Amino acid sequence: MKDILIQNALLSPSGKEGTADILISGGRIKEIAPHIEPPHDCHEIPADGLTVIPGLVDVHVHLREPGFSYKETIATGTAAAAAGGFTTVCPMPNLSPAPDSPENLEKQLELIRRDAKIETIPFATITRLRLGNELVDYKALAPMVAGFSDDGSGVQDEDVMREAMKGIAETGKILAAHCEVNALLKKGYIHDGEYAREHGHRGICSESEWREIERDIRLAEETGCRLHICHISTAESVELIRKGKERGVQVTCETGPHYLAFCDEDLQEDGRFKMNPPLRSRRDMEALRQGAVDGTIDVIATDHAPHSAEEKSKGLEKSAMGVVGLETSIAAVYTYMVKTGLISFERMIEMMALKPREIFGFKGGLNAGDRADIALVDFNREWIVEPSEFLSAGKSTPFAGCSLTGKVLTTIANGKIVFDKRD
Repeated sequence: MKDILIQNALLSPSGKEGTADILISGGRIKEIAPHIEPPHDCHEIPADGLTVIPGLVDVHVHLREPGFSYKETIATGTAAAAAGGFTTVCPMPNLSPAPDSPENLEKQLELIRRDAKIETIPFATITRLRLGNELVDYKALAPMVAGFSDDGSGVQDEDVMREAMKGIAETGKILAAHCEVNALLKKGYIHDGEYAREHGHRGICSESEWREIERDIRLAEETGCRLHICHISTAESVELIRKGKERGVQVTCETGPHYLAFCDEDLQEDGRFKMNPPLRSRRDMEALRQGAVDGTIDVIATDHAPHSAEEKSKGLEKSAMGVVGLETSIAAVYTYMVKTGLISFERMIEMMALKPREIFGFKGGLNAGDRADIALVDFNREWIVEPSEFLSAGKSTPFAGCSLTGKVLTTIANGKIVFDKRD
């Protein structure tokens, strides 16, 4: 592997922290200094005007293999991730076969070893087939996974969830909970708010989310399990998690860029605005933004959920739930949260790169000795989101046509250039 020398990269978009050269050797950051003399036969990357950041980590993506490769593949999904500045992603287990045993998990790991462009660490299921009934063998699966999740459905039975938390706590792994009370859904598909009422749509009430979050925080407090709550969308969820943290519960959480950028006032009669949980009210969006500001929300994760064009072409009522996000994520957060002054650049990097590594125990960073997982971003470049240009097989995003600031130009994962679109 040839050494790489990144030259004259900004350490923050403002340039106030100065510039640096970064020497990568043997897959690791060997040196960071104001100037490094190029070693013999190294690959030089002039980075004038570009900001160097730690490789991003997305702990909630759907790569659809095995079982649903017409929506996305490991190859296309991780190529999209690399284009978005990500060097580690964690695919969720709503697959066929579900990774609920070492044998089934191995089918996914084989595809990852063959096709993944970046580090890809999957979740195993909490229950067999994600049906919420029979627990899986957590100890057998733990060494190979990021954690355990039945994402796509909440574990409805409290006793099952309690026993799951006890078992997962023994492994030290994370339980990543999709919190949703099925009895409260009532066939809804967008937020139960003003838009739904005015346009004759069936709504999903906020309580369907926060009620199960309330239960799971209580169970995590009881069992000592490390609980990570997926894709929160309501003001009540933020407050419950805030209070849980204050009591010392081992609870962390994530929200998605789209929940920080949009609310149900932005809905259109288009499947690209349909995801689960749905875009909530302005009050909810503002509470999520405040949760990002004050540290209640630990992580921003995309919940990248590709579907075929046909599946997303049926309007709000009948389109499949889920939107893509890997290639717009950092630009969306920078545009809607950093440029507006809501959070600092450093806080964005904490939520998208540093905190996920801390919570899940992943490698990589931006210090000498770290595994060389790095992205170079032009935070002065404005661009219009054109989904047809995505590397992901999924093209449905609420950011389509939006003007965003911040473009990933180069991504280096484990010391290897995995994406490069510099002029």
